[in-house]
Amino acid sequence: MDGKQCCVKLSVHPSRALIDEKFIILVQNAPPGFQVTLHALHQCEDGHNWVAFAHYTANAAGTVNVAEDPSLGGTYSGVEQMGLLWSLRPDSNQELRLRKVNVKTPRKVTISVYQGHQIERFMDQVPLASVVVERWYMAPGVRRIPITHGGLIATLFLPSGSGPFPGILDLWGGGGKLVEYRAALLASHGFGSLALDYMTIENTHKTGKIVGSEYFETAYRVLQQHPQILGNRIAIVGLSFGTSVTLKLAAYSKVVQPRCAVCISGTHVQPVEGSMADIFAYCLKNAANMRFSKENQLISHDMLLPLPTDPSLKVDVGRLQCPLLLVVGEDDQNWPAYESAMDMKEMMERAGNSHLLTILTYPNAGHLIEPPYTTHTRSSIIGVFYSNKKSSVLWGGDTVPHSRAQEDSWRKTLAFLREHLYGGRNPAAALSSQL
Repeated sequence: MDGKQCCVKLSVHPSRALIDEKFIILVQNAPPGFQVTLHALHQCEDGHNWVAFAHYTANAAGTVNVAEDPSLGGTYSGVEQMGLLWSLRPDSNQELRLRKVNVKTPRKVTISVYQGHQIERFMDQVPLASVVVERWYMAPGVRRIPITHGGLIATLFLPSGSGPFPGILDLWGGGGKLVEYRAALLASHGFGSLALDYMTIENTHKTGKIVGSEYFETAYRVLQQHPQILGNRIAIVGLSFGTSVTLKLAAYSKVVQPRCAVCISGTHVQPVEGSMADIFAYCLKNAANMRFSKENQLISHDMLLPLPTDPSLKVDVGRLQCPLLLVVGEDDQNWPAYESAMDMKEMMERAGNSHLLTILTYPNAGHLIEPPYTTHTRSSIIGVFYSNKKSSVLWGGDTVPHSRAQEDSWRKTLAFLREHLYGGRNPAAALSSQL
């Protein structure tokens, strides 16, 4: 039977939601045993198309429920409710990374259903049905406030409501730029979050000098003194090089006193007495340990190995007085995150503060562990920190286990933050009590 004649219906619920919320995709009114291809298309802000597709067969009732029925092939297989999001890939086959720039607009994805098990030329065909879905990082009512006080380049995101709210200082890695989407999503879950650019700020470009601890302490004070923020309930979340900054601030700063910290895909190895520039210089001393994959992708995992035994080259995590959550992909090809986590565990056990440590490790997950349903990026072209040139960098991870790691770690990260910033209570209830 012709799919058009049977009036196949396609629905996605909810069609408008946060990026970390699951949706239900239903195909209905198909003949029993009817073969269909579900297809996802997203055009990102730089104009590149990202696509995913999966093959299904309608059941005896003429329906396909992506949350219950297995994909028989495509960009993913098996029962994967959110597979059409996390398996998106650039149709140009370029090494790209999908990142949201303007968080005030949604990520729009067109979900379509095609007759038969198709693998290509979707744009040349007319789908049986299509639905446009919106995935947001900013929930309704979240406020976005640019911050320039004290020379900062930052954006504060405040949850809806009157507050005051617990705060989060959000630090990305060595790629630089003001990256806002994780902070916006954290604000959507009840945390006042400050996204901070500390690598590509104007002063760095003019002077060639990397910012020091004072810059981060200024950002912390701005967050701490904001009338909508609970100054004694602030966490730091760091990814990659942001982990290096987070650990050093939490261990040594007299200004930055976080209630808790989350460190993703990073290390504690760095010259303790040095600046951020000294950290880069130390890494480059071991540049001979860098290597390239068969595809000529840069692998920097071994650059800090073997881990030093000299205590002056590692943050003394035994000094930490706040709960610490480490999120680690065991196939991280960028930093020795797993080896570092094990060493930090030993250091904290010797110091008697291991009760503060929680480690989440994920086999076959790579470096870029982001909020759930974010497309897995195994490698991408970026500007590397030690030169003005761009290179193909291998981040690591396999798509399915990496996607599992993103979903699981995000859920547990939110629970960790709620426990230590909200006392484990639901943020909506906690906010109403004004803490």
